[in-house]
Amino acid sequence: MIDPAPIQPAAGKPVVIRKRADAQTPVRRLGGLDVTGVDAIARIDAAIASRQRLQIAFVNAHCVNVSMTDADYAAVMSEMLCLPDGIGVDVGSRMLFGEPFPENLNGTDFLPRFFGETQGELRVGLVGGEPGIVDRAAERFGERFPQHRFIAVSHGFFAEGEETERLLDWIRLARLDVLLVGIGVPRQERFLARHVGVREAPVAFAVGALLDFTAGKVARAPAFVRRLRIEWIWRLLMEPRRLARRYLAGNPAFLARIARQRLRK
Repeated sequence: MIDPAPIQPAAGKPVVIRKRADAQTPVRRLGGLDVTGVDAIARIDAAIASRQRLQIAFVNAHCVNVSMTDADYAAVMSEMLCLPDGIGVDVGSRMLFGEPFPENLNGTDFLPRFFGETQGELRVGLVGGEPGIVDRAAERFGERFPQHRFIAVSHGFFAEGEETERLLDWIRLARLDVLLVGIGVPRQERFLARHVGVREAPVAFAVGALLDFTAGKVARAPAFVRRLRIEWIWRLLMEPRRLARRYLAGNPAFLARIARQRLRK
């Protein structure tokens, strides 16, 4: 598990992310996080082309909750491009700003769209999940997007220290354009902030359960469930032991925190 010591960013000049709310850049403060609803594909393409450091996280209600109790995580996320993921942050946006985000940019839908729309041929590394997950996910991504090279780098069960250093050596050897890391909140964001710079991959995503979904380990909710914006209920039914506390206790806590923020505002 990543040590929760203060984070020292990895080397590489970051892409500047302007933190202001206007019609062109609707950045909204939810809890301890600045979340933007702007589609980021053009920004990601520019970072890859110029080999500038850009790290992206998908923010849901659980991330907002963590940001309110973990100042180190909130500081890490302040250096990332935070995209809105799920109905929770839309509810929070309505409560605080009178309207939802323009689009739900969850990673499970956004990244396939990015791989389909981006220009050029990318080398994409995958880290996370149980042993074998990244191999299946890389194979499935490769079948769907043959213009890119998907590389299964490592499972997510590596320790800080020597094991992490070996992993970083493999990542550098792969000469990546994009790195996907799915090892859970907040560990994945801390890993990116601490260890991943331009030398490892100019663009890196903290992807949560994306690799499990892609590999087929966890079933995605049916389309009608996603349209109703209740995918969280489906996930709770699929993994009740792991997700009960996050949703059944976390969702009311999130709403209470947003209500307090609204009162202060």
